[in-house]
Amino acid sequence: MADMVTSTGRVAPSGARADGKRRAIVRAALTEFLAEGFDVSMDRIAATAGVSKVTVYNHFDSKENLFRAVVTGELREALAVVEELVESGLGDSDDVRKDLIRACRAWVAALTTPELIALRNLVAGELKRFPELGDTWMESGPNRLHAVFAAALTRLTEREVLRVTDVDLAVLQLSGLVLSPNLIYGVYGWAPTKKLVDRLILSGVDMFLTSYRAA
Repeated sequence: MADMVTSTGRVAPSGARADGKRRAIVRAALTEFLAEGFDVSMDRIAATAGVSKVTVYNHFDSKENLFRAVVTGELREALAVVEELVESGLGDSDDVRKDLIRACRAWVAALTTPELIALRNLVAGELKRFPELGDTWMESGPNRLHAVFAAALTRLTEREVLRVTDVDLAVLQLSGLVLSPNLIYGVYGWAPTKKLVDRLILSGVDMFLTSYRAA
């Protein structure tokens, strides 16, 4: 395993014990950021993690970098199941509707947990002070998953199951149909019912396939 390097070029602690402390710090930081916002003190994060503040700074040389680690870790963990579903079978699926619905259900479920909604809102609220947080969110979440869906749609087009001339546009349209309503209303504290969430997914996938299914 390669050594982890901080933004200042210093090599962060490594090894099993250091990895355990790093995970504890990131978990504690998530809890405290969501509870208190970005202005929470590093002392409080260290106390919650059960380590010294020096240890926190040995792993993360700034609060901004710790916050980026939280965002990256949470998004990658949340979207891992979705990536697996899309990468493992959607492009070569014999029942595209069924497999696309399954992937979209996992996609929506992953990004609409209370923790992810709260973290997304926190990132959005800090963009004026730290615009690079938006890049971290996009790279770890939307852009990463966008590429996975784009590869599957490209494969389905090659197989002449779908006819997609602009895969990047198609992925954005799929996201708009099945995911965006949940995120938009979630910002204002209103979550669609489970029944409505599934109706959005089913009708969204059907609209998508009606537009792109090969003749």
